[in-house]
Amino acid sequence: MKNFVVKTIANAGALAVAVWLLDKITLTGDSTGKKIGTLLLVALIFGLVNFLVKPVVKLLSLPLLILTLGLFTLIVNALMLLLTSWLADKLDLSFHVDGFWTAVLGGLIISIVSWALNVVLPDGD
Repeated sequence: MKNFVVKTIANAGALAVAVWLLDKITLTGDSTGKKIGTLLLVALIFGLVNFLVKPVVKLLSLPLLILTLGLFTLIVNALMLLLTSWLADKLDLSFHVDGFWTAVLGGLIISIVSWALNVVLPDGD
């Protein structure tokens, strides 16, 4: 359980950095508390999308992953971020990613920041 909480906090931090750096990834809210709550909910959705959908997409795109020496992973990450944005919209959460190329750059930022935070934060093993 501790590992799940740590990974969710890392995802929320990575999403916050992407929102801060990119103008076309938006998170709106009345107060800071509401924004933090929305960010945590979006991090949960992002974690579920990465846990449930991403392995299937990676398996189906395995030839492209091999052909591009793994660079197609950037596209897969962008698609997962766009799916998260779509699900957040359906759940009336104020998180939106505007466009595919913004999602590619956002996915790259989220991957790097999430990796760094998972190195720094304690592991629940």
